[in-house]
Amino acid sequence: MTDAETLARYYDLDLRDDPGDLDLYLALAARTGGAVLELASGSGRIAVPLAAAGYAVTGVDNDPAMLARAELAWARLLDEAPDRPARPDRPKREPRRGPRSHGTLDLVEGDLTTVRLRDRFGLAILALNTLLLLERPERQLAALRTLAAHLRPDGLAVVDIWLPGPEDLSIYDGRLLLEWIRDDPETGDRVVKLDSARFDSATATVVLSQLFDASSADGGPLRRTARSDRLRLIGAHELVRMAEDAGLAVEELAGDYRMGSFGPGDERAILVGRLV
Repeated sequence: MTDAETLARYYDLDLRDDPGDLDLYLALAARTGGAVLELASGSGRIAVPLAAAGYAVTGVDNDPAMLARAELAWARLLDEAPDRPARPDRPKREPRRGPRSHGTLDLVEGDLTTVRLRDRFGLAILALNTLLLLERPERQLAALRTLAAHLRPDGLAVVDIWLPGPEDLSIYDGRLLLEWIRDDPETGDRVVKLDSARFDSATATVVLSQLFDASSADGGPLRRTARSDRLRLIGAHELVRMAEDAGLAVEELAGDYRMGSFGPGDERAILVGRLV
């Protein structure tokens, strides 16, 4: 198994505890009533349930290993799972339709800053801090322009980012922290996740290193898989400005997934916008 495939599996293990955002996207999909686009759809945590709820969903991601897991999750939901996960280099396939109560899921390999699809969507999603993983402001703006470019005239775009407080940033000094210890149900391994981060106040960037140490139940050597990302943090005000620069009129800015009014001390900013 490649490191990319292992990291995709650990991504699902990392998000075993539901962040709580799925109900928001289901509600927005019901409100718009049309096809749904998710940029950086990953392993299908949001895209698959939306398709299962009856929507025509397109997921775009640049990681073939993530797309392979999303395809497998959809196949399992339809009771069509193959004996082994789909290969990351699988040929492009037509969207697969589920039973009568299900929609379709179309998975596309592409860069969320440049991809342009023929379809237009009632709802376009950039979920759970994905915008922060784009390390330069021009790339963040390009991702928001991609959302806007794929909206129907009456469609909605939604972006969700984390707003770290001083207490969060104070520990971003390079120290190694234990985040969790979990059993991997797919392999039986015991997996330990360690994080180390450094914050640069001059550029508002964080270099985040994630280490996953796996050991089998019957002993054997420790197996480490590592990932490093550079995040660019932005505040709610900059998010609003970027959305407007991308051609979106901000309809709502919320501080939680219940769409409560945004205010001081909120740890998230969820922006819902329409085409200008």
